Amino acid sequence: MAKQERAVRTREALIRSAAEVFAREGYASASLAHISRRAGVSNGALHFHFEAKRELARAVEDEAARRLRVIIGDVPADGVRRDALQGLVDATHGLMAGLAEDVVVRAGFELGSEPALGAKAGVRRYWQGWVEDMLVRAEREGCLADGVTPEGVAPAIVAATVGFEVLGGTDSGWLTGRRIDAFWELVLPRLTGEAV
Repeated sequence: MAKQERAVRTREALIRSAAEVFAREGYASASLAHISRRAGVSNGALHFHFEAKRELARAVEDEAARRLRVIIGDVPADGVRRDALQGLVDATHGLMAGLAEDVVVRAGFELGSEPALGAKAGVRRYWQGWVEDMLVRAEREGCLADGVTPEGVAPAIVAATVGFEVLGGTDSGWLTGRRIDAFWELVLPRLTGEAV
């Protein structure tokens, strides 16, 4: 049992270390030796868990996607289900906080645009699909104004939030609640009908 727990801790340390190195140096420049040193494990231990840098990058993306699923959970901590638009607003705030505070989330998003990793959908694609689903739900709930469709508005919301994510990589001001509030103050009046 102790060996299993140690193996889990080692794997988690390697994923976190890889995320830190990928976020700071980029995927192409990151070395497995640097990642294992930073995690405090031997190269042999790294290769026991991950055969190649690509496999380690996929593990970072998978962990980032898992953390994103927690951020965008349908039922908030207080157990009260929000309407779809409020859920979308809350999730964008959670995502930006996650990007600002959690290197695994940040690296997972960044790895999605890494050409060397191929055409895997990535965390950004997962975010896009979830935003689209929430807007479809908002339409069913009657929360969208006449003439506003999920297909029409989803690209703008996805592009804006991914833009905040990219710009936040060099200027954390893009990831603040104030910045996200200003975005929604601009967008929500156009999205919602008078009844909302």
